[in-house]
Amino acid sequence: MERCRGGGVPAADPRRLRGGGLALLRHGPAVGRRHHPARGDAPRARAGPVGLPERAGRGASLRPVPDVRLDVSSQRLASVLIANRGEIACRIARTARRRGMRIVAVYSEADRDALHVAMADEAHLIGPAPAAESYLQRDRIVETARRAGVACLHPGYGFLSEQPELAEACARAGIVFVGPPASAIRAMGLKDRAKDLVAAAGVPVIPGYQGERQEDAFLRAQADAVGYPVLIKAVAGGGGKGIRRVDVPDAFADALESARREAESAFGNARVLIERCVPSPRHIEVQVFCDASGGAIHLFERDCSLQRRHQKIVEEAPAPGMTPETRAAMGRAAVEAARAVGYVGAGTVEFIATGDLRPDGFWFMEMNTRLQVEHPVTEAITGLDLVDWQFRVAAGEPLPHAQGAVRIRGHAIEARLYAEDPQADFRPSTGRLHALRLAEPEGVRVDTGVREGDGVTPFYDPLIAKLIAHGRTRAEAAARLRVALDGTLVAGPRTNLGFLRRLITSEAFERSRTDTGYVDRDHAALVESAPGIDAGCLRRGVLALLASGQPPAAGTSPWDVADGFQLGAARVQVWPLAIDGRRDAVTLVWPEPGAGGEPEILYRGEPASGSGGDRIAIVPAEGGVLVLRDGRQWRLDALDEAEAAPEREAGGGGIAAPMHGRIVAVHVAPGDRVGRGQRLGLIESMKMEHALTAPAAGTIVSVAARAGLQVAEGALLFTLAPEASE
Repeated sequence: MERCRGGGVPAADPRRLRGGGLALLRHGPAVGRRHHPARGDAPRARAGPVGLPERAGRGASLRPVPDVRLDVSSQRLASVLIANRGEIACRIARTARRRGMRIVAVYSEADRDALHVAMADEAHLIGPAPAAESYLQRDRIVETARRAGVACLHPGYGFLSEQPELAEACARAGIVFVGPPASAIRAMGLKDRAKDLVAAAGVPVIPGYQGERQEDAFLRAQADAVGYPVLIKAVAGGGGKGIRRVDVPDAFADALESARREAESAFGNARVLIERCVPSPRHIEVQVFCDASGGAIHLFERDCSLQRRHQKIVEEAPAPGMTPETRAAMGRAAVEAARAVGYVGAGTVEFIATGDLRPDGFWFMEMNTRLQVEHPVTEAITGLDLVDWQFRVAAGEPLPHAQGAVRIRGHAIEARLYAEDPQADFRPSTGRLHALRLAEPEGVRVDTGVREGDGVTPFYDPLIAKLIAHGRTRAEAAARLRVALDGTLVAGPRTNLGFLRRLITSEAFERSRTDTGYVDRDHAALVESAPGIDAGCLRRGVLALLASGQPPAAGTSPWDVADGFQLGAARVQVWPLAIDGRRDAVTLVWPEPGAGGEPEILYRGEPASGSGGDRIAIVPAEGGVLVLRDGRQWRLDALDEAEAAPEREAGGGGIAAPMHGRIVAVHVAPGDRVGRGQRLGLIESMKMEHALTAPAAGTIVSVAARAGLQVAEGALLFTLAPEASE
């Protein structure tokens, strides 16, 4: 421990100053940063005492601190380890930087060059790419924090954020956990026990079964007693995982098995509860904040009803149609739920509500004991920095404002931009971000954790960015969000950009007539079918391939190519292409020698004409090109004859893995006859299950898939001999 001239700490018990007092004394970067300074850099601040202001001619004074976990000031939280990645790690880092904190990041092998690493003062490798071997390694992360000498650890959301064991491990290491006590996390961590706790505090809960008995027949009997439709929900975790809706009794067994399997994979806990399914419900949540002195307030509500696969995609605050009476009732219930478990910090109490938002028409679902993905909409309408509040409360300070001092200012809407394919049941998409332009017009904030050139991997949540629009009214916020979405461009993985544009311009959204089932009901209108590439985009893409030197233009006259033929004075050439991975071809009609100019492009016998103007973007992508227009994307790759031949020989009957993942189940064997759309198996990616279905009726020829097999995107899983068309 470094001693102080004239103002030492003789009364302090050194055994109570963790790590020899480093967390209290360090004032500047730690030794061993990932990026060491260049030899010619100016000297940096050295470690020194942090305490009372320096007096003339004397060093800084330190006052005795009997226990750093019980006597912490906001100023003394001078450093933080962010135990997360992606946009939330970057979000936390921005506030930490404004507070003057030293920022320590952790990263997996897949995230060596990630944005959150670049934003930190130092970064530490914690393991391989899979989350189970890196971001979920609790002891490794806490030991990293201890060695880095940080004062506090912020868990973000997801990963370890709702594990009480992390809070306990931080306490043992003498590190301040920026979150609620372990007891509160544990109390709210299991939905069944949480419902019992809040019900005892007078908070309304939805009818159903939550208990220890988990036999199949018993759960089926409970569902029958509750009445269909019912929801089967994992008691642990969140994020839409382990949830199945059951509309009829005969579907209960399969849904129960699937929910359990997904819950065990995601949370290590296969227990479930049964809830009555409220017809056409809205998902309303209330942001709460509590301090260690017993202060507790709510920061109003958010409407999170727009979901797909039980996961939020658009959130807004305040909730459209919310009355002062219902807002007050929900706010009181949320605060009582938090107080029932001795909560401290930021939390969110989620309610299911009737569409008309009656004061007696809402019920407790669960409490998220962390910061939510959608917290920016609350920040927008209150003007508060919730991460800053988290640091203040973690430091032992009282809440900065009382309930009456917080006001709603305008309206905010957040849209989550995901790397996913809406046309394929929103399954995750991976790949390099060849181009990324996130528009940020007036009134719009963008939170992201990626940059152009980064890769979207199969290991983590496929969130690319959050676009948050704020306006004086809901209509103004929606208009600003539309401008931002229209100005956004993503080339590489498939995204939900076009889907988001259609969603926020739909009549139901504009009139605030949506509920949690809206996306499923209006799927056809919101999710475009998968038509082939339009003529203008195809023409621009083919010309871009030719301009890039792809065959047949690679310095060779089309008049010398052997696979073409002569038509009058023109040279006609068939050029094999892959369009979105499917073998296809265009016909190039070249002008006569010496005439110059571009070839005419024919596709399936029709001219590919039209330019599309400025609405079309062309992005080079690893030997091919990406063609983007109005939120849609196609990939074109040139093929030679050898590459095109195997597809013709195979007859196009191969069924490939749609994503990187693990085969969970195989339902067919060679010789089985299947119908179009019949389930052949299940693949799990990013802790979510996706069905593998037959594209046509036919007979299974071969099966390469087997349960437990890890497969790459595009790997052949089944071969199908389609039935001959009538």
